[in-house]
Amino acid sequence: MLSLQGLVVFNQRILKNIWINTLADIFSKTKRSEIMSKISGKETKPEIIVRKYLFSKGLRYLKNDKRYPGTPDIVLPKYNTMIFVHGCFWHSHQGCKKSKLPKTRADFWQKKINRTISRDKSNLNDLKDRGWYVDVIWECKILKKSTRDLHLDKLYRNIITRY
Repeated sequence: MLSLQGLVVFNQRILKNIWINTLADIFSKTKRSEIMSKISGKETKPEIIVRKYLFSKGLRYLKNDKRYPGTPDIVLPKYNTMIFVHGCFWHSHQGCKKSKLPKTRADFWQKKINRTISRDKSNLNDLKDRGWYVDVIWECKILKKSTRDLHLDKLYRNIITRY
């Protein structure tokens, strides 16, 4: 038989589980859909950092050019180079903490990320077949101030030496 204290603890655990499960989303399905539809993959902070760096080095570029497969974030026609600034989660950056999949609806997220990876590979191969140099910059390498300059300098050297 449960004591009164045991019953209280038991009820607290049940209430805590119910509370956590209902907190998963505070918006209705339609409101969540509206919010998510306004999230854009353009003009992200890592993209802006990379563009500002390249501009400071005297490079001129096109942004998000839809004429090419995958709509590259940065196109440098003079250097025959395209740059994709990938988010670690959405493009599954191997070994990065940010690429960890959510535990809820794991099958859905795994399929979604796998489709993105497949599409990325296809787009990169298509661009390379057309004669473009393609560089991929990862969000975590740009957002960390400790590694930012190293990776941006390496990107710049790659672009200049191929020219």
